[in-house]
Amino acid sequence: MLVFILERVSPALRGELTRWLVQPHTGVFVGTVSARVRQRLWERICKAMKCGAAIMIYPVPTEQGFTIETSGKTKKVIEDFEGLKLAKTRVSG
Repeated sequence: MLVFILERVSPALRGELTRWLVQPHTGVFVGTVSARVRQRLWERICKAMKCGAAIMIYPVPTEQGFTIETSGKTKKVIEDFEGLKLAKTRVSG
């Protein structure tokens, strides 16, 4: 399972992602794709988002069972705490 959460991106980019993934809510995309397709979609998102932000969540064989990657200035900061990915609110300033 792959999840993308996009913030402040163009409707064209969101529309493009609906070719491969389901959009249950604006900016949230869910689906199952190969690792190669996942990486190409992530590269496409990072190039096209301009001043937006993106979060990618996908399964990996770890204690949590998933990993989180971000690009741009997201509302949450993902930190690695002894192998666990934790989210905290970004402090302005």
